[in-house]
Amino acid sequence: MKAVLHTIKHEVMKAIPPTVFFFIILHIVALIRTLMMKGTGVSMPVSTSILIASLVLGKSVLVADMLPFINRFPEKPLIWNVTWKTLMYALVALVVHYLERLYEFWKEAHSFMDANATLWTSMNWPQFWAVQILLITLIFVYCVFSELTRALGRDRLKRMFLGPLPPDINKDL
Repeated sequence: MKAVLHTIKHEVMKAIPPTVFFFIILHIVALIRTLMMKGTGVSMPVSTSILIASLVLGKSVLVADMLPFINRFPEKPLIWNVTWKTLMYALVALVVHYLERLYEFWKEAHSFMDANATLWTSMNWPQFWAVQILLITLIFVYCVFSELTRALGRDRLKRMFLGPLPPDINKDL
């Protein structure tokens, strides 16, 4: 039983950094979308839906990191893995972003095809791509820090950013 609790604690601790990161960036994206949509009457996501999305994305990143093809270039310079992972995560973000818009139209359409056709004709494409560019940039930042953490180690990276911590603080982090 103790081993199971230790494993659960370990998995939860691994999920916290990406979940917090995605929680923050999804709020930034939602804020930017709200500012762009101000006055259009379109409803924006609330913090609860962003929390759920960040929990899903945080765990999804951990699952994706276990796939053999995601860490494709571990022996090459970090930019290889950063670029590869950014591309993989950005493709997923593109699909999710599109499906999120499609869902809004599907609620009012008679079929999936009608919803998709309506989406294609009424989509504000510059706004869609602006949000996508923002997501790709933030995903890139996440991948850079993820790869730096993998290469340097969590403790060394923490010391590089925060400096040496007092001994009583180090044991909790």
